[in-house]
Amino acid sequence: MTVRHSGGGPADRTLALLWRNHRPAEQDVRPALGRRPTLDLDKVVDAGIALADEKGLAAASMGGVAKALGVGTMTLYTYVPSKEELLDLMVDQVLAERELPGPGVPRPDGWRDQITLYSDQTRAMFHRHPWLAGISTIRPPVGPGMLAAREYLLSACAVLGLPPRQTNTAALAITTYIDSAAGLDAESEQLERTTGQSHDAWWHERWDLWETYFDVERHPTMTAIWNAEGYGDGTREAADESYRFGLDRLLDGIEALRS
Repeated sequence: MTVRHSGGGPADRTLALLWRNHRPAEQDVRPALGRRPTLDLDKVVDAGIALADEKGLAAASMGGVAKALGVGTMTLYTYVPSKEELLDLMVDQVLAERELPGPGVPRPDGWRDQITLYSDQTRAMFHRHPWLAGISTIRPPVGPGMLAAREYLLSACAVLGLPPRQTNTAALAITTYIDSAAGLDAESEQLERTTGQSHDAWWHERWDLWETYFDVERHPTMTAIWNAEGYGDGTREAADESYRFGLDRLLDGIEALRS
């Protein structure tokens, strides 16, 4: 899978696009007189997301989106100036799909339940949009969607009463674990879909590894766990159990800092 990077467009222009619906009232620009445009930027972003969902991220090129909207590619550039900015807009809009309560909005009572909500919403988001797994957000699209999630996690961790530095570090650790695991799940689904081969079938083709090449004396711990049926059955339920085990132990460690 080719990795794309967000945050590649000019800063001032990208920020203006990302925050277009959040300008102070005094900054609103009145529309010019004349014929109403047939498109708006929201429709362009929606079309890009729909294409990526259906056919993969490569399909959401400027040309592909223009064709889906029935306009010329040069017309599309009048709404979004580059493919880098289109990518940022798509990513941030998808991040904003998560139903994470903002300030003053009711939320789950316990902090662990609040983290569970973030986990469930994030995993569902990656499932709906598996192309997200192919985008590195080391330089993220700093838009409303990203900041809303950041505010939510920080506020959830803040109830522990940890020092500010630890509160921030705890939120970052939680984000890293959940987002990375959700991304791997999405990549797994995408690979099965694009290759047409299940993971079970892929491993079945390589069964000769265990029959011919595997040396039990060089891998005694692997062998012992196998003989004790410690690897599980490879089902979705087993994968979810592994994920939840890791998340719970991470939250246990963070919660222990309260004492």
